[in-house]
Amino acid sequence: MAEGFKTIAVLGALLGATGVALGAFGAHGLSAVLEANGRAATFDTASRYHLIHAVALLGIAALAAALNTSTLTPAGLVLTVGTVIFSGALYVLAIFDLRIMGAVAPVGGVLMVAGWVWVLVAVLRYTPPVQ
Repeated sequence: MAEGFKTIAVLGALLGATGVALGAFGAHGLSAVLEANGRAATFDTASRYHLIHAVALLGIAALAAALNTSTLTPAGLVLTVGTVIFSGALYVLAIFDLRIMGAVAPVGGVLMVAGWVWVLVAVLRYTPPVQ
């Protein structure tokens, strides 16, 4: 049985937990800083992508388990790394107004796109086991 789904599910759960924590911290603990930096929308974008991809990873893990395939594991890993880089760069940009992070975020975005394309290819290439 393919076990990679567990890794993806754990990563999804970790992203979910950190996404909720950072979202709450941004809304309640950092609102003054974010408003002063004019970066509240940037923080919101980071939080939104962070949480959406947490849920998506749980869905990918469930799909991998249902199909009993490990071909989705690398896609989940690429999506995780992309989400951490993309959202992380936007969080740093929003909180510290470190503008160089605006150039880092697209790297994460490209990785997220690559992860989704990987999911697409894995699903299209999937053939059920012969019974």
